[in-house]
Amino acid sequence: MLNIGFLHRCVSRIRIFEQFFHVRCMSTGSSTEIPVLHLSQKCIKRLQEIGPSNGLLRVLVDSGGCSGFQYKFEVVSAPSPNDIIVEREGVQVLLDESSVAFLKGATLDYEEELIRTGFRISSNPVAEKGCSCGSSFAVKLD
Repeated sequence: MLNIGFLHRCVSRIRIFEQFFHVRCMSTGSSTEIPVLHLSQKCIKRLQEIGPSNGLLRVLVDSGGCSGFQYKFEVVSAPSPNDIIVEREGVQVLLDESSVAFLKGATLDYEEELIRTGFRISSNPVAEKGCSCGSSFAVKLD
């Protein structure tokens, strides 16, 4: 039997991809900068403490999670050719091209809590709702 909720999520994702994948952004070879992702002062401070010699932080958006899309963070040694580099106060954060539309105007923060410490997206104007853990979200369909 076909699950209506699953079908709705699939159709929604297709519409979202149609809407967002036409966005063209700079690649690592471009000289112009697009303000895609805001970095909080705590995030900048923590990335400065870690230093680029320990790797670069890449932020990704992937399908999955409680709400349809999820944020993923990984440490890489170097940017890939199509990465978008967000640079503030001497620190760099990498975004893959397909994630840019889902992160436009969002804020990357570093939080220290009793049960968890790490990077997270603290606000995202593209997100309609999210799960309580903050790692997944649904996209606004305008």
